[in-house]
Amino acid sequence: MHRGAGLVCAGLLLFLLLPGGGSDARWSGPADRIDDAAFWRLFSELSEPGGAFRSDNLVSNERGFPSVLPGIMQRASGAGAYVGVGPEQNFSYLAALRPRIAFIVDIRRENAILHLLYKSIFELSPSRAEFLSRLFSRPRPRHLGTQSGARDLFEAYAVVPPSADLFEAHVGEVRSHLAEKHHFALGKEDFEALRRFYSAFFESGPDLSYSPRAFRRGRPFPSYAELMTATDDQGIPRSFLANEENYLALRELQRRNLIIPVVGDFAGNKALTGIAARLRERRLTVTVFYASNVEFYLFRSDGWSRFYGNLAALPVDGRSVLVRSIFRGFGMGYPGTGMAGRLQLDPIEDLVRAFRQGEISSYADLLARRGVFP
Repeated sequence: MHRGAGLVCAGLLLFLLLPGGGSDARWSGPADRIDDAAFWRLFSELSEPGGAFRSDNLVSNERGFPSVLPGIMQRASGAGAYVGVGPEQNFSYLAALRPRIAFIVDIRRENAILHLLYKSIFELSPSRAEFLSRLFSRPRPRHLGTQSGARDLFEAYAVVPPSADLFEAHVGEVRSHLAEKHHFALGKEDFEALRRFYSAFFESGPDLSYSPRAFRRGRPFPSYAELMTATDDQGIPRSFLANEENYLALRELQRRNLIIPVVGDFAGNKALTGIAARLRERRLTVTVFYASNVEFYLFRSDGWSRFYGNLAALPVDGRSVLVRSIFRGFGMGYPGTGMAGRLQLDPIEDLVRAFRQGEISSYADLLARRGVFP
């Protein structure tokens, strides 16, 4: 097929992704795009009533994510989709995978609001240096440029004091961007949550962690700066802020409305099944499902069986993997590495097959599986 014709077909695929054959979506130009009304419809129609978690969870606590990203990069596909959970770590997986479309599914509506905050900051910031200036409400150091390494960026912002004036200006700018430019129907409580989350980045800056001032057995959670400057086993930085190319790839996905937050329970009856139906209709395959350590919590009830039923509904193939995080103390003696934990790639087809054959009935059964460890 001629390359131009392939691009047109690819764009048309997402143009038709919405219910009603695409009547509420617009595709324009040489790349895939969903318009604002379509984006909001997907968010609204796929979302379930919000639930609760023990913290705001504004920052991931998984230091080891760079080790799995080379394997994620090998699974990139022209018809690939991504499903994930939680805050910013999704962006590093997305930068490695470069999927056609992504859904961030979390039981907390606050996580969706956090991702809308990120969406605005991405769209308003043409570079990594500008992104961090907006995220932390700190003046941009003049010496930073597109060739600056992640460590250079965070070392520079670590010594720049936050600006209350910048913070107030950025809050107003983000609110206007979401409500007036995109016309997203956010309520008063949503904007209150957005301001609260934004203020955490303003107050803590690069030192912000999973739970501010939180320690377990004397060990702190990793800071935002530590996560963004983390390297793989070869010493190569892999986060979405590791280089300008990663950042710009994420920014384009955001600008084209292709990273869609969804309020949903992995064990619920709407979000994952709705995503599955839409992807199957358009012949898109879930290449990566980033589950973090959600399975641990699902095994506290019968939610795990409903989740694997939902997982079975997703369109997958032999390259599709679930990425799970396992922490010491959560896995009956699993030899993790303190708070760093360990990440495992589990082929989804094999996982679903084991579930259907009755080989999984406890979290211990899950940990005994021979998934791929980097």
